[in-house]
Amino acid sequence: MTATLYKVEPFDLVIFGGTGDLALRKLLPALFHRHADGQIPAASRIIGVAREKLTDDAYRAQLREVLVRKGAEPAKLDAFLAQVDYRPLDARKDDGWEAFAAYIKGQPEHVRVFYMSTSPELYVDICHRLAGHGLNGEGSRVVLEKPIGRDLASANRINDLVGEVFSESQTFRIDHYLGKETVQNLLALRFGNALFEPLWNADHIDHVQITVAETLGIGRRAGYYDHAGALRDMVQNHLLQLLCMVAMEAPASLAPDAVRDEKLKVLRSLKPIAGSGVSQFTVRGQYRAGVAEGQAVPGYAEELNGAKSDTETFVALRAEIENWRWAGVPFYLRTGKRLPQHVSEIVVAFKRVPHSIFGTKVGTLAQDKLVLRLQPDEGVKLSVNIKDPGPGGMRLRHVPLDMSFAEAFGVTQPDAYERLLLDVVRGNPTLFMRRDEVEAAWKWIDPILAGWAASGEAPRPYASGSWGPSASVALIERDGRTWHEDSE
Repeated sequence: MTATLYKVEPFDLVIFGGTGDLALRKLLPALFHRHADGQIPAASRIIGVAREKLTDDAYRAQLREVLVRKGAEPAKLDAFLAQVDYRPLDARKDDGWEAFAAYIKGQPEHVRVFYMSTSPELYVDICHRLAGHGLNGEGSRVVLEKPIGRDLASANRINDLVGEVFSESQTFRIDHYLGKETVQNLLALRFGNALFEPLWNADHIDHVQITVAETLGIGRRAGYYDHAGALRDMVQNHLLQLLCMVAMEAPASLAPDAVRDEKLKVLRSLKPIAGSGVSQFTVRGQYRAGVAEGQAVPGYAEELNGAKSDTETFVALRAEIENWRWAGVPFYLRTGKRLPQHVSEIVVAFKRVPHSIFGTKVGTLAQDKLVLRLQPDEGVKLSVNIKDPGPGGMRLRHVPLDMSFAEAFGVTQPDAYERLLLDVVRGNPTLFMRRDEVEAAWKWIDPILAGWAASGEAPRPYASGSWGPSASVALIERDGRTWHEDSE
């Protein structure tokens, strides 16, 4: 299939927070790659907006440096940068907005995408200023980054106020994990093959693990992260969305609301974790000094210049889905910073065979596992028991049938933002969260936050470079299971 099939109409994509980490590290490189593949029309404009008083040339030079470090080809880079502009603007002040609006209105036929790569506290101000200057018309779309709010009440406030000026069909709540190739392949594996879907239920699946592990600390995100924490930053959106993709029923089609309706049913079927269940089924931790990627690193408190904080940098929890397909199947979720590996994966562990015919010498047969790797190297691995080659009797070994997408297809998979940004331009909301999904996720998360606050307990310490507090190991081992490790 050629790239011409994916071309879009000319557009203006405005990135508020255009000098920030997300814009420079992810959004603009993603747009460069789509431009290099011929998917961005020459008339389109990419506009960075921030408070810094930069000229167009200064902004392009800054972006050029970032893209060169990422290996951009100079010939393609020049053509891309020619479509990039910059506008200094303060979201909370009136100055400059009229000139900005006139500049955007200069291309009235363009689709307009306004990307909020800012603090969530600015979403409402920016959206209302856009509307006040007539920039919220039918061809305009707004993209909201996660997390939307700190709890259900604040999320509803943001959604209500943004909804006053941008309709639900114009609002794209982005979770870049849903744009990853492996997540798309989860749909293909389940609903495009007769092999897995008949087994995808409590009769055959023992448990599911979802891990999103980072080796980095908070870095430049200290101000944001200490206000949010791992539960809000990762679990409420990324991990719950992955859980939905694993657990949802087959949609009637891939139409946007058909997919999102099924995800919503999963969120509403999650068994509440509240009261005494919070201490029983959740673990939160905070990293201390240790060794990460072969180097000594400071603890969380040191990165906050010694300030005391009860913000969690690690969360593990045991969830259950109360419906017929998943009754009794635990879903173990964990995420954290300063862990031993940078890895995101979904592990579906199948039940063991009901009876082994191979005798005591073979021992207990290992569980078959389907591992879907989201990063760093996207792929699918199915671990099964097979005979060890050679004479001397039946010896079984648990080995993977491994498929790396890069090796299988001979291409490097595009970054998730590459797909999602152009989906916004096309007006395709399938891989974006609907408002009722956000609300359902917060309704499940809020009692956990309340339970932590009521307990008065500080997060459990763990050494940087470890897999989190020992209590997270106990959480899963109480059920006679263990966390999956990459070496398996």
